[in-house]
Amino acid sequence: MPVILPVKGISPNIGEDCFIAPNATIVGNVEMGHQCSVWFNAVIRGDVNFIKIGNKVNIQDGAIIHCTYQKCGTIIENNVSIGHNAMVHGCVIHQNVLIGMGAIVMDNAVIGSNSIIAAGAVVLENTIVEPGSIYAGIPAKKVKDISQELISSEINRIADNYVMYSSWFKEL
Repeated sequence: MPVILPVKGISPNIGEDCFIAPNATIVGNVEMGHQCSVWFNAVIRGDVNFIKIGNKVNIQDGAIIHCTYQKCGTIIENNVSIGHNAMVHGCVIHQNVLIGMGAIVMDNAVIGSNSIIAAGAVVLENTIVEPGSIYAGIPAKKVKDISQELISSEINRIADNYVMYSSWFKEL
C-alpha cells in the first residue's frame, strides 16, 4: 500500500482515476487532479508548504516533489510528465511540459507551457523558462524553440502513454 499520510491535520486530496504505486509516498497538503499517476518510489511531500497538481500528470519512478517552508509551494499544471528521478522543488510548472529524467527544478523557477527540460538539466532558483522552448545543461539554458510536432510527438505522447500504463495496474 502507498504511504498516504496527513501532516498537521492536512491530508492529501487525490482526484479520480489516479494510479498510486504501492511504494509511493504522498503526505500533507497535496491536491492532485484526475488521471494522474505516481510511480514506484516517487515522493510527493507537502509537509512544509502546499503542492498542487493538475490533471493528467505523471510523476515517474523515484521522482521527488517538495516545497520550501514559509517560502515556496509547488504548482504543477495539467498534462505534465516528471521523468524518472527528477526533483521538482518550490516552483511552478505550467501545462504541457516534460521534465526529463534526473532533471532538477529549483525554488521560484517558472517553467512556461509547451516546454521541455532536458534530462539531467538543472534549472536554477528564480529561472524563468520561456514558453515553447527546450532548456538543457547545468545550469539550464535555452537551446532552441520547440516545434508543434515535438509538442505532439513527445509532450502529449508521453502524458497519454502514462494514462495508458497506469490502466494496466488498475486491472490487477
